[in-house]
Amino acid sequence: MNVLLHMSKTLEGISLNELVEIAAIADNEIAPKLTEMGLTKGQKIKAIFKAPFGDPIAYEINGNIISMRKEEAMQVEVRRAQVKFS
Repeated sequence: MNVLLHMSKTLEGISLNELVEIAAIADNEIAPKLTEMGLTKGQKIKAIFKAPFGDPIAYEINGNIISMRKEEAMQVEVRRAQVKFS
């Protein structure tokens, strides 16, 4: 499975409750599955639970909770989310 190789932050590396925005998804065989799970560029997502050995990880996205293995989360490049205040 290909991993995003440039020096960027990927989803498996975020801290619990850290709000991030999806910047890109690796173009490989798992990309369609991730898109079906609701992971698309620009979506905000945060880690809400990590299993004792760090795998799998539960994330909250669009009010839903999804669980992903580290291997899958490594396919999602993220950046700090821009928070808008009203």
